[in-house]
Amino acid sequence: MSEGMRTVLSAFRVLEEVAYTQPVGVGELARRLQLPKSTVQRALRTLWTAGWICPDGAEVTRWVLTTRALHIGQRAIADLGVRDAAAALMHELRRETGETSHLMVREGDHAVLIERVETAHPIRAVIPLGSAVPLHGSSNGKAMLAWLPREQVTEILAGKLERYTDNTIVDWDEFFAELERVRKRGYASNVGEWRTDISAVASPIFDHDGTAVASISISAPGSRMTDALRERYGELVVEAAQRISATLGYRRPV
Repeated sequence: MSEGMRTVLSAFRVLEEVAYTQPVGVGELARRLQLPKSTVQRALRTLWTAGWICPDGAEVTRWVLTTRALHIGQRAIADLGVRDAAAALMHELRRETGETSHLMVREGDHAVLIERVETAHPIRAVIPLGSAVPLHGSSNGKAMLAWLPREQVTEILAGKLERYTDNTIVDWDEFFAELERVRKRGYASNVGEWRTDISAVASPIFDHDGTAVASISISAPGSRMTDALRERYGELVVEAAQRISATLGYRRPV
């Protein structure tokens, strides 16, 4: 194991121990973890610089977690809540369409797959769990972006629309017009914009605050998803997303 890896692991061990025993000092941490005080002190300083911990009071002798850890924990809980709320409806979508259903959340400028229910078709579009897809080139991503202000969308995408296929939208005026269409019909469509062989429709999932925290989609090889099926599948994902959102406490404005 490299020195850098040992340093990272020590920092994580210190962070976990602070969480369980806070407020806690260097000496107690060193005894509990059986690490040299110098190692613990370096880890604490690193974690403080990164914003994960802070001194408990004016004296830099005892340490506690910051709200950063709380926010990360809430995000994980939120993702688990969305997954639980969506599970039955994802299976229902698969039964109704025969195609794969995906559940994604946004992380930075990508949508990340946190759950899927696979089609039984031998020819399928396979995306492993944990995979990240570009927001602007995917139906899941566009579904989550569509309800954000233009300035925030531009900031999230770092002011650029990278091309992945000939169908990727790379013009900003065209992209914002596409997001407007998503808002009007309630679902986003993707026809070979990230991978030429994949078509999909997706609808956003809102939490109790009205924030689009996830999106649910139906994906299939482009050859199987005709224009007529895309419209029908779009209606199905909108209904599914609304039911999941209601489970999370969202109430649509009158």
